[in-house]
Amino acid sequence: MHLFFQELLNGLVVGSIYALVALGLALVYGTMEIPNFAHGHLYMLGAYAAFFGVTVAHIGYWPAMLFAVAVLAALGVVLERLVFRPLRGAPPVNAVIAAVGVLFFLEAFARLAFGADFRVLPTPYDHVVRVAGLVATQQQLIVIAAAALLMGGLFFFLKRTLAGATIEAVAQDRLGAALVGIDADKVSMLVFAISGGLAAAAATLIASISLIYPSMGFTVILKAFAVIVLGGMGSVPGAIVGAFILALAESFGATYISTSYQDVIAFSLLIVILTFRPTGLFARRT
Repeated sequence: MHLFFQELLNGLVVGSIYALVALGLALVYGTMEIPNFAHGHLYMLGAYAAFFGVTVAHIGYWPAMLFAVAVLAALGVVLERLVFRPLRGAPPVNAVIAAVGVLFFLEAFARLAFGADFRVLPTPYDHVVRVAGLVATQQQLIVIAAAALLMGGLFFFLKRTLAGATIEAVAQDRLGAALVGIDADKVSMLVFAISGGLAAAAATLIASISLIYPSMGFTVILKAFAVIVLGGMGSVPGAIVGAFILALAESFGATYISTSYQDVIAFSLLIVILTFRPTGLFARRT
C-alpha cells in the first residue's frame, strides 16, 4: 500500500505538468482549431528561459519563472500574429506545416543559443520531505501546488472575467462572436499568450527534476496531444482529467508491470477509452 501511494504521488507530479502543457494546447485548438505542433518547443524554450534567468541573470527561481512566462507569452503572440493568423482560411494542412516549421526553427535556435548539452535548472527546494512514509522533494510538492493554483486561476479567468467569457464565446462560435462585437483576432492573441505562459510555467516547475535539452519538446507534445484527444479536443476540463489519467497509468504501469512498457500501457489505456468514447471524455458539444 505504501508503494501505491508513493506512485500516486509521482503520478500527480507528472500529471500536473501534462495538464499545464495540454491546457495551452487545448485552448489554442478550441479557439482556432489549430493543432500547434510547435507547442512542445515553446515548453522547451520556457525551460531555457528560466535556466537563463537563474544561472546567467541570477534573478532567483520565482522571478526566473515570471521571466520565462513573460517571454513565452510574448513569443506566443508573435507566432499567432506572424505565422498562424495569415493562414486563417487556408487548408488546415498549411497550419500544420507551419507549426512543424516553427518547431524545427525553435529547436535550431535553442541549439545555437544554449548548445546540445543536458542541463538542470537549479532550485532552492531540493530538500527531501517525508510524510507518513512517503518520500518527496520540496520541488515535487511545489509542482503539484503551483499547478493546482495555475489551473484554478485559469478556471476563474475563463468563468468569472469578461476576457475569459470572450475566449469561450470565440471557442463556441467564432463568427457569431464577431457579429456581437468581439474582436476574435485579439482573443486569438490572448489565447496564444496564455498558452505560451502555461508551457513556460510547466517547464520551469519540472526543469529542476528532469533534464533540459533542445529536443525535449518532442516527448511532451506527443503526451500533450494524447491528453487532449483523450479528454476531448479543445476541452479544458478534459485536458486536466486526461493528463492525470495518462500520468497515473504511466506511473502505476511502470511500477506494477515494467518500466519498459510504461508508454505502451499508457497509450493502450488511451486506445481502450477512445474505443468507448471516440470523441474523448469531455468532447465539446456542437
